[in-house]
Amino acid sequence: MKALIFSAGKGERMRPLTLHTPKPLLVAGGKPLIVWHLERLAAAGIEDVVINTAWLGDQFAPALGDGSRWGLRLHLIAEGAEPLETGGGILNALPVLGDAPFLVVNGDVWTDVDFGSLPASPAGDAHLLLVDNPAQHPRGDFILHADGRVDDVGEATRLTYAGIGVYRAGILDGWRTVIGDTAGAAMQPPQFGLAPLLRHAMAQGRVSGQHHRGQWTDVGTPERLAQLDAQLR
Repeated sequence: MKALIFSAGKGERMRPLTLHTPKPLLVAGGKPLIVWHLERLAAAGIEDVVINTAWLGDQFAPALGDGSRWGLRLHLIAEGAEPLETGGGILNALPVLGDAPFLVVNGDVWTDVDFGSLPASPAGDAHLLLVDNPAQHPRGDFILHADGRVDDVGEATRLTYAGIGVYRAGILDGWRTVIGDTAGAAMQPPQFGLAPLLRHAMAQGRVSGQHHRGQWTDVGTPERLAQLDAQLR
């Protein structure tokens, strides 16, 4: 299995820290956030990691090299001046990711999850890691049913999407129809989010998930980065 680490965002909520450093390269516990992911991906037996870049993207190669220090092969994909968002980022990376299911990880989260605990071949289009709702997102995102299905309809208690999941390329089938006539759809390469495609797949019963009860942090503000740094140290 290959992995994709989303690393193209501008990190506007993290400013001024991200004015000169892309968010995944910000340091917590003595190492960049993305390095925590690389170490855990290598421990799970993943060998090829795609990193999409845009904002300050030229900093990744000097900071990470070719990945050999972790036993990985890194593939940096520059998206241009503007990030392609999550759906567009996956679509743009598919030639490198290939046809087999692949792991997707947000570059601005920290977690102690064992990536090897996620299925290598999900039954549907996606398998999501869900976590307890953090203080800044109390309502959560999706419903995890007892049979492992994930959906977006109903009044049941919701959990928060951790920004980590295993996907099949098929989730992008018919993406233009799903997202509609948006400005991003007309761009080359296209720019669009993944959420509408996930909800479309959920409506067809093609998304599963699991509840991670360990540690997880959405490192979305300088304050949360400082808290995580203190915790890890």
